[in-house]
Amino acid sequence: MHDLRMVREHIDALRAGMRRRGANDALSTIDRAAELDKWRRETIQAVEERKAARNAISQQVGQRKRGGEAADDLQQQSRALGEEIARLDQELAKVESQLSSILLELPNITLDQVPAGGEENNSVVRSWGTPREGARVQPHWEIGTRLGLIDFERGAKISGSGFIVFRGLGARLVRSLMNLMLDVHTSDHSYEEIWVPVVVNRTSMTGTAQLPKFQEDMYALKDEDLFLIPTAEVPLTNLYRDEILAEGDLPKSFTAYSACFRREAGAAGKDTRGLLRVHEFDKIELVRYTTPESSGEQLELLTGHAEKILQLLELPYRVVRLASGDTGFASAHTYDLESYAPGVGKWLEVSSCSNFTDFQARRANIRYKPTEGGKPRFVHTLNGSGLAFPRIIASLLEHHQQEDGSVRVPAALSKYLGAERLS
Repeated sequence: MHDLRMVREHIDALRAGMRRRGANDALSTIDRAAELDKWRRETIQAVEERKAARNAISQQVGQRKRGGEAADDLQQQSRALGEEIARLDQELAKVESQLSSILLELPNITLDQVPAGGEENNSVVRSWGTPREGARVQPHWEIGTRLGLIDFERGAKISGSGFIVFRGLGARLVRSLMNLMLDVHTSDHSYEEIWVPVVVNRTSMTGTAQLPKFQEDMYALKDEDLFLIPTAEVPLTNLYRDEILAEGDLPKSFTAYSACFRREAGAAGKDTRGLLRVHEFDKIELVRYTTPESSGEQLELLTGHAEKILQLLELPYRVVRLASGDTGFASAHTYDLESYAPGVGKWLEVSSCSNFTDFQARRANIRYKPTEGGKPRFVHTLNGSGLAFPRIIASLLEHHQQEDGSVRVPAALSKYLGAERLS
């Protein structure tokens, strides 16, 4: 969410930021916000003028009454002013509600280091490992089915397409990945582990900017204004909603395991086979609160934490800086981590690590009190997957597939799984 002063004092920069994103439909929204803000300020001034006039009349009424004079005419004027003030206050409340709703529709402005353009302008900033090439590798859905790790058919029977059953060593693999990732992030990277609810209210979803923009992609509870979380980012970021922290408490770092739920509306035909796009999946989330001055550095740190898991799993990957038109609605700067899956012949996004600047903090009203004093400031929020399981499992099964059809388990994971091979 943008500061209203951005609309009022830096409207050209705001328009330029929307154009850079390719969000040209937001330009008319900005103009509407400017119109409403102008009306709001003029109306506030009119209300104050009428209140001042009413106060002056009240003093005159008092003077007349002390002098034994009638003041019926002045009292009538005062009542008329009171009615007009009440009417203007009602209109003002409606306009302020409209203005708040409009500001929620505007995406964040990307930072200067983000390249302009669409997906074709995304840039690889670094890579690790060597993608497997040459001999034919089975896709993960064939490997998982053959080894009895994944039951796609029964997942669809129980819940519908896009839902998966892991069984036997496959179920243990999911649990082992969770334990490995949480142990690394808590012990090595000093995140506080949080166990979060998977059902949240509308205010929480609005705070992290899933709502109102992406409501059609969310699973909502019928007859209740509650939602299944699409990511643990939502409850983790909202932990300190409407609170003021001390600067000395920053940065704050949280990690959580959760199930995640996404309808994936409009995803028909987009890599829907196997584990590439499912409606329910498990993920480890990383969230950080920091000061504005250090959020750029904190993004690099958080991204490195997610990369560490890929290295422990011995999976080749690349770090991609997203261009402005491909950057998510709430993000100002995003790195995607992509792991190569040789069976499907694609780079799979397994994590997005983003700096949201103060965009989410304004919506959720998360502030900190500077050590040197002064007014509270909004924190900067960051998050990333550390990592998401389905595509990691897909990449792991395909990259570590052996000639005999088994799958080698990386050493860092085998101590959790209790097995060196999946066979």
